[in-house]
Amino acid sequence: MPKVIIIGGGVAGMSAAHELIERGFKTEVYDRHKTYSGGKARSVDVHLPDQGENGPLPGEHGFRFFPGFYKHIVDTMKRIPVTKPDGRMISVFDNLVPTSRVRITRFGKPSIVSIVNFPRSFDDIRTLFESMHANTGLTSEEKETFAKKVWQLMTSCYERRAGDYEKLSWWDYMEADKFSQTYRDLFVQGLTRTLVAANAKYASTKTGGDIFLQLLFNMTTPGVQTDRVLNGPTNQAWLTPWLSWLKSKGVNYFFHSKAEEIIMNNGNVDGVVIKDEVTGETKTVRGDYYILAVPVERAARLISREMLTADPSLQGIIKLAPSVAWMNGIQFYLTRDIEVVRGHCIYSDSQWALTSISQLQFWDNYPITEKGNGKVRGILSIDVSDWDTPGFNGKPAKDCSHTEIKEEIWAQLKASLNTNGQIVLTDDMLVDWHIDGDIKQLPHEREKNEEPLLVNTINSWNLRPEAYTSIPNLFLASDYVRTFTDLATMEGANEAARRAVNGIINASGAKHQLCELWNLHEPRILAIARAADKERFDKGLPYQLY
Repeated sequence: MPKVIIIGGGVAGMSAAHELIERGFKTEVYDRHKTYSGGKARSVDVHLPDQGENGPLPGEHGFRFFPGFYKHIVDTMKRIPVTKPDGRMISVFDNLVPTSRVRITRFGKPSIVSIVNFPRSFDDIRTLFESMHANTGLTSEEKETFAKKVWQLMTSCYERRAGDYEKLSWWDYMEADKFSQTYRDLFVQGLTRTLVAANAKYASTKTGGDIFLQLLFNMTTPGVQTDRVLNGPTNQAWLTPWLSWLKSKGVNYFFHSKAEEIIMNNGNVDGVVIKDEVTGETKTVRGDYYILAVPVERAARLISREMLTADPSLQGIIKLAPSVAWMNGIQFYLTRDIEVVRGHCIYSDSQWALTSISQLQFWDNYPITEKGNGKVRGILSIDVSDWDTPGFNGKPAKDCSHTEIKEEIWAQLKASLNTNGQIVLTDDMLVDWHIDGDIKQLPHEREKNEEPLLVNTINSWNLRPEAYTSIPNLFLASDYVRTFTDLATMEGANEAARRAVNGIINASGAKHQLCELWNLHEPRILAIARAADKERFDKGLPYQLY
């Protein structure tokens, strides 16, 4: 059976290894990380100086969530076995639990709390109506404009989305310049910054609009869980069982192994030079097929002139490499379990585009008293999506030291949550904190990010490659690959990996079943409206609302 070399052990690399090993391919994975598999999806152990014999606290690169429209990654999770402490055998998919609420905070104003799923109880109906009548500060014109824009997305044909909306920023599509800062915070910047860490002035309406619609359709469909999270730290609930299963099936997974060079010979890949990040030694690894499953900025560094000669379209990866933004996590370890909301909290007007989740409410019997110094009773996990806008301290996050980042985020959280006489956070609650290890503190109190996130900017689709290349034995599996998902997510990475594996199956001539792929789903009831718009689009006419 052919041997496949996978460069990169994140979600894409592990997903490719999963599909390959199930089909009998010899599989080797090389990842630069020294301890943790899963790339940007990982969690880490956080050790406190005074923890004694206790175990480490959990830290996250950023909190995970698994929307109801995810199909590829959850299908893989259903095929990863996990043994419960009581001996029962389940799958990683069974470790997903639904949220029920979302909270949107605003400085000095009451929060808006709403449901995230189709109503299932009287309390859901009451919460929904309360959110609909909340004093948002939006004008009637702003509300009507937003409604029209959403309807336009829902009823635009796919060709218009790919042809027109790919070239249009979310900012321009939503006519942000015409309306108030509140409108921009809630509907324009608020959506793109918190969902994909993207600046609305540059983010593609096609990508942002499609994902927004998927979430909206999930929320209005009975029985669908719009937002799911893991019932424990990511490594414990997902990645460690996954890696153990892959190894048990024969996958060779090598840590601290960084790809230095892709060797070409007569238009084919002839090997990859791997550097051991611990010893400094190098070696060349060879296989029949190769999958490049590293992020776009790292893939760009590996593309040589010989590779570009064999496949000029790889130049698109190099051009895509600067289209990245920072979206990283910080955890606050608290003396109390502050739930905030039974789901995710969006800090709509926070300068650094914060989102958070109180984790322990979803973690099944997690022994928090046995972790850290024994004083922690709550974990507030925050994603920071805007590292370029000045905060209360007058500085963007990129220009702050680790301590300044912590203090500024804490200040923004308190300004958002401690409103209308309600005190949610106080300084004496804070036991300790952890900032994602990819954020490295440089001299002069500035930061760098070792793993930024790809952002789908306008006109970027044509730069993005397919999973196969013109190099016969090289395939691509990462979130910059063209996929139905069309977003830098775990779902997109998993789908890209499936496409790469399908390419290898076809190239090898092996009699294996292809990996299943799912397109985004939209209600059939809207098909008539999309068909009518398709007729207008084919005639070169603009979208017509009525």
